[in-house]
Amino acid sequence: MKRVLIVFAKAPRMGSVKTRLASGIGDAAALAFYRRSLARTVAQAREFPNVETVIWTAPDSAARGRYFPPSLCVLRQGIGDIGVRMARALDHHGDADRLLIGGDIPGVTPGTLSGAFEQLRTHDAVFGPAEDGGFWLVGLKRGYRPRRFFAGVTWSAPTTLDESVATLPSHARVAFAPTLNDIDDLEDYRRLKSL
Repeated sequence: MKRVLIVFAKAPRMGSVKTRLASGIGDAAALAFYRRSLARTVAQAREFPNVETVIWTAPDSAARGRYFPPSLCVLRQGIGDIGVRMARALDHHGDADRLLIGGDIPGVTPGTLSGAFEQLRTHDAVFGPAEDGGFWLVGLKRGYRPRRFFAGVTWSAPTTLDESVATLPSHARVAFAPTLNDIDDLEDYRRLKSL
């Protein structure tokens, strides 16, 4: 069965990534952290047998740059809020079981991703909750294309996960992966460093 891992990634450019974190540790340190995280995510994704890894990038012009390994397919996220762009990417790969993750999730492992793919055998959708009320992973079963996915969701809020799940039809079978966190700000960064 076809499986696709979508990595949503901004082009690693100074001043355009991890801006909230940069306000605490500086632009150069935030860029270095993002580059390390993205490289680790891509390396782990490529360990999967029989899983196609695709980068969906912003801004769209970054798809033509040398920011990502040349062996990977790089597609443009396009216009719209994060929900519109994620729904577009998930729909594009609708002929496969597909997972979408960010490029900056330090706790992600091949095991957590493999587990999420396994959950799609018996569920229509899977979410990886984050402690801040959002999510670090979202996935859909092959052929499952909810029509109003992410419509009206409040992003970067304590209710983001709940609102996202609520955009699925009431009969949707939803599973949850382990709770992980991305690193958005100085507090998240300090917590990661203390582990």
